[in-house]
Amino acid sequence: MKYFRSHVLVCVDPECLSKGAHDVLDALNDELVAQGLIDEIQVLETSRIGGCTVGPELMVYPEGVHYVGVSVDDVPYLVEEHFLKGRVVKKFLAPPKTNTDEELGAPTSKEVRVVLRNCGKIDPENIDDYIAEDGYAALEKVLGGMTPEQVIEEILASGLRGRGGAGFPTGRKWQFARASRATPKYMICNADEGDPGAFMNRRVLEGDPHAVLEGMIIGGYAVGASRGYIYCRAEYPVAVRTLRIAIDQARAYGLLGENILGSGFSFDIEVRVGAGAFVCGEETALMASIEGKRGEPRPRPPFPAVSGLWGKPSNINNVETYANVPQIILKGAQWFASMGTEKSKGTKTFALAGDVNRTGLIEVPLGINLREVIYDVAQGIKDGKKLKAVQIGGPMGGCLPEAYIDRPIDYESLAEAGTIMGSGGFVVMDEDTCMVDIARFFMEFTQDESCGKCTPCRVGTRRMLEILQRICAGEGRHGDIEMLEDLCKWIKITSLCGLGQGAPNPVESTLKHFRHEYEAHIYEKRCPAKVCKGLIRYEIVDACTGCTVCARNCPVNAITGQRRQKHVIDPNVCIRCGICEQVCNFNAIVIR
Repeated sequence: MKYFRSHVLVCVDPECLSKGAHDVLDALNDELVAQGLIDEIQVLETSRIGGCTVGPELMVYPEGVHYVGVSVDDVPYLVEEHFLKGRVVKKFLAPPKTNTDEELGAPTSKEVRVVLRNCGKIDPENIDDYIAEDGYAALEKVLGGMTPEQVIEEILASGLRGRGGAGFPTGRKWQFARASRATPKYMICNADEGDPGAFMNRRVLEGDPHAVLEGMIIGGYAVGASRGYIYCRAEYPVAVRTLRIAIDQARAYGLLGENILGSGFSFDIEVRVGAGAFVCGEETALMASIEGKRGEPRPRPPFPAVSGLWGKPSNINNVETYANVPQIILKGAQWFASMGTEKSKGTKTFALAGDVNRTGLIEVPLGINLREVIYDVAQGIKDGKKLKAVQIGGPMGGCLPEAYIDRPIDYESLAEAGTIMGSGGFVVMDEDTCMVDIARFFMEFTQDESCGKCTPCRVGTRRMLEILQRICAGEGRHGDIEMLEDLCKWIKITSLCGLGQGAPNPVESTLKHFRHEYEAHIYEKRCPAKVCKGLIRYEIVDACTGCTVCARNCPVNAITGQRRQKHVIDPNVCIRCGICEQVCNFNAIVIR
C-alpha cells in the first residue's frame, strides 16, 4: 500500500466547480509534479467540505487545514509555503466555524454519511484505501459463515428499500430472485442516473466504487447469481473508468472471479455503457439495452426476478442501494434500522439545487422534514426571499408548496403529498418562480425522453406540452386546465412504464397547489411571477436619466430616446430578453 505524507481534498460540489475548482485541482497536480512532490502528496476530489460560498476550497490532511478562495494563480505560492516550507498560508484560511458539530463531510449536524462515508476520504483507484476502511470485510463475513438465506434475512431486517425511486424492499426482491430455479442468474446495477441536476450515483461511482462492487457480490451470493452488470451512462466517463479500474483490482485480489476467497462461490462483473436514454433507467428497458436491443420497456409480469436479462432470473438495484449493503452486513441490521422512520429506514442522498444558499450533495436520515433540509442543511433561501415550492423526485416528482414544509421526507409521506422520493432530486424554488413554467420545463424533458412505444406516453405527453407551451405564451384558453387534468389521469393509468406513469406528476401537483397561477395565465393574461415572456412587458419609468445604456445594449433596437431624456420601449419590437433591465444602473426599467 502506498503512503503519502499529505492528502489534499478539493471540493467539487457545483458551487465550487462554477468557481474553477477543476482548474485549481489540475494546477495543483501540475505544480506538485514540477516541485517533485507528486509521490508525497495525494490530491483527491471530495464534496461538501462546507465553504463553497467562498470556494474553491481545499482541505489538507493530516493537518486539517481548510483553505478557501484559492485560484489557479495562487497554487504555486500555496504549494511552496505549505508543502515545501511547512507554513500555513493564513490569507487562504477558512473563517472560523460557528457550529462546533461541523466536521469534514458533515457541514451540519443534520447530515449522516453512510453511502458517502468514503467519498473524498479514500483514493477510489486504490483498493488498499478501501480495504483500510473495512472494505470487503462484509464480503469476508458473508462468505466465511453466512448462508444466502441469512444474508437475505439481514437485509430484510434492516428495512433497506430500493433507492432508485420506487422504494421496494430490497430483501424481498432478493428473495424472489433466490426462489427462481432457472440459471444462470444475474445481478444488475442501475447506474443510468438521468434526472436533470442529479449526481448522487455519479459521486459514489467516482469516489467509492468498491462499495458498489462489494454490495453486488454479496447480493450475487444471496440470490445465487454468477454474473453482474453495471449499466452506466456514457455521460459519466470518469465513473466508467473508475469502475473498470476497481473491477480489475478486485479480480487481482481474488475478490471477483472464480472461487472468491476460497469459498467456492464464483461471481464476476462487467460494465455496460448506455447512450444516455432516460427511459433506460426503467429496469426492463435497461435490460433490453444490455441485450443490444432498443431501450424500450416491456409489460410486466413476468418480473425480472422470474424472467429478466436474456430471459433468466435477474435482480436490479441502483448504485445507492448496493452501496448500503456492506455497511448493513458489517454493522448489523439494527444499526441501519435505528436511522429513519418505522417504514423508511436508513439515510438518503439528495442533489440539493435551486434557490438556496448552499447547494450540492447531501445525505440525511429519512424522516427529516423539509424545513430542516432547507433551513439547516441548505442554510435558507437565497437573498432572503420566501420559499414557494419544493420539487422532489426528479422530472416525475411533484411540487409541494410552503404549507408542506414540516412534512417528513419518507416514502409514504411524500406519496401522500402527491410526489415521490425518486432517485434524489431536490429543487427549492423561491417566490419569483412561475409554477406553470416549471411544469412546462419538466414536461418538455419527459416528452423528449419518451421512448414512444406506448401511445399514452408518446402522444399524451406531447398534447400536455403543447397546452403548457400555449399557456406560457399567453395563448391559453378556456378548458385548458380541465384538459390537462383529464390527460394527467389517463396517461398515469394507461402508460406502460414508470416514465409515462410519473410524467404528469409536476403538472398534476402544480394544478392542485397553484391553480390560481394557471388561471391568471389563461384568464387574466398575466404571469404573477413575471417569468413567461408572452405575458410580460418591459417599461421605462421616470427614474430614467437618458444615459442610453439600455438602447445601446438592446439587440433588436426596441428602445428609442434622446440623450438625457426618458427613453421608450416599443412593445411590438421588444423580444423580452431582459438585457435592458440587467444593464440599467438606475432601476428605471420594470416588468409589468
